[in-house]
Parts: sequence; C-alpha cells; structure tokens
Amino acid sequence: MVGLNQRAASLCEKMERDSQLLGVAVRRNEAGTRVMDCGVHARGGLEAGLLLAEICLAGLGKVQLAYDGANGSWPAVTVVTDEPVAACMASQYAGWQLTGREYFAMGSGPFRAAAGREDLFDAIGMRERNVAHAVGVLETAQLPTPEVCVDIAAACRVAPEKLTLLAARTASHAGNLQIVARSVETALHKMHELEFDIRKVSNAMGTCPLPPVAADDLAGIGRTNDAVLYAGQVTLWLRADDEELDSLGPKIPSCASADFGEPFATIFERYDKDFYRIDPSLFSPAQITLINIESGNCFRFGQVRADIARKSFSG
Repeated sequence: MVGLNQRAASLCEKMERDSQLLGVAVRRNEAGTRVMDCGVHARGGLEAGLLLAEICLAGLGKVQLAYDGANGSWPAVTVVTDEPVAACMASQYAGWQLTGREYFAMGSGPFRAAAGREDLFDAIGMRERNVAHAVGVLETAQLPTPEVCVDIAAACRVAPEKLTLLAARTASHAGNLQIVARSVETALHKMHELEFDIRKVSNAMGTCPLPPVAADDLAGIGRTNDAVLYAGQVTLWLRADDEELDSLGPKIPSCASADFGEPFATIFERYDKDFYRIDPSLFSPAQITLINIESGNCFRFGQVRADIARKSFSG
C-alpha cells in the first residue's frame, strides 16, 4: 500500500493547485516548510474542509456533505473508509500535542506515523520510516513558526522543506468540518481504550451533524464535541465473537459516561475548563452499530440526543 504521508502529500498538491478557489493561503516560510492556511487567517470554506478532512485520513477515506433527516434535516458530514485503522488511528487521530516556543496545536495526520512517538503505534504498527515528505494537520489559532516547523521536521526525520503543515482554527469553516469528520475515529479510539483489538475492524462509516461555525474557538470546541457526543452515529463492520461484541458494545457510546446529558460547554465549566478532569469515556459517538461479518449479526448501542446538539448549536 502507498504510504500514508505519500498519499496525503498528493492531496496537498491538489489543494495548492486549487488554493484560490478553496480560499486557502499557501506559502513557504523561512524554514522552507510549506504552510497551508485553511482557516487561521484565510477564509477557507466547505470544500477546503472536505479536502482537509481527507488529508487527515491520508486519502484512505471519503468525506462528504449531505442532509441528515434523522437529525432534523441538518447538514451532516459523512465519512466512509475501508482502511479504518490506518486512516483514522495511524493518521487522523489528534495524538500529537505540540507545545512550547509559545505555540500550541493539536496535531493530526500522517506525520504522526512518521514521528512514531505514540504508544498507540506499538499496538497497531504502521510507523513510517524514511518518508520522502511528511504532512501534518494542526488545529490551532496560530500558524506554525519557522522554529516549530524545524522541530516537527526533526521529529519526522525529514528536512523542513520536505514538510507540509495545514492549519485551521476550530472557529472556521474548514476547522469546524474536519473536526466533526472524526466520528469513526472517536469510536475506534474508545474501543482501543477498552482494550479491544481494533485491527478486527475492516470497514467503517460515520455521520455527524455539522454545527454552525462558532464566534470563537472555545464555543467551537463545545459545538463540535456536542455534535459527535450527542448526534454522531457510527457503523463498523468487523470480525469477532458475538459474545465479545455484546459485552463491549454498551461501553462504547458516549452515554456510558456519567457526564452524558449536558452540553459540553456546561461540563467543561464544571471541571474548571480542564479537559483532563472530564471522564474520558464521554468522548465517543452517540450511537454505535457493530456488524459481525463472521456471524451476520448486528448490534446497536447508545442513544442519539439531537435535542442537546441543537441546543448547543443555537447557543
């Protein structure tokens, strides 16, 4: 299979060619790194968000917009992949927290596989060595400085000019969309935390309502979380024992958490705006459907609370 970073780099070429139409600003900074502003200062847009989400998935998934009749004909983001572990966990998962040098960003995308720092890669494999070009997606309110780019390039074992970083803030069209395109990723991450071997999952589809772009990043974090936690729906096709799935299933959706039932902003305030005090079992889709390819049986768990999501969107 073509490498994750190589696949993402090809999509970055498309984004650069169409940058004016997409509302994306592209430049090389003093370090030589290609920085693609999809929604920090640039206007970005829905098409930019769709392509940004597919770059997060290393081109191993399709991301589309549609209307979700189940949630009151609200715009929804749908993700489909036949390589869910590679696309969502080795690439899309925001597992690289970039801090220091007066900079902060949550890092997603295949540059994580090139750096290979996370324990997650011990479980799933898929570290990438000797990549020709590394690609990362940053959820941030600041474009990366040349110094930050040099540090990231060193971690990925590439020259700074062989690094592409795409950036968008949460309160932007592209940033808003690419975050709610993580419905499948949140389900897989929850299953991994529950010590299920996610390599048994062969195919995946997820849908999640697209919130209105918030006025600021903090409000955007609340809306995007509520979209997934209270209205995200994921279907996974996998090979496992029915008994194992029946036991695992109730633990996966967000309603397994005692914090379920209130808008994320309220929960966040209750824990003094400290993410790490929030029950980690909350962070998963509202509803999960598991289809056992071996037995043909289907299991559904969780509950959609579109009313809470809509309340969040109007706040």
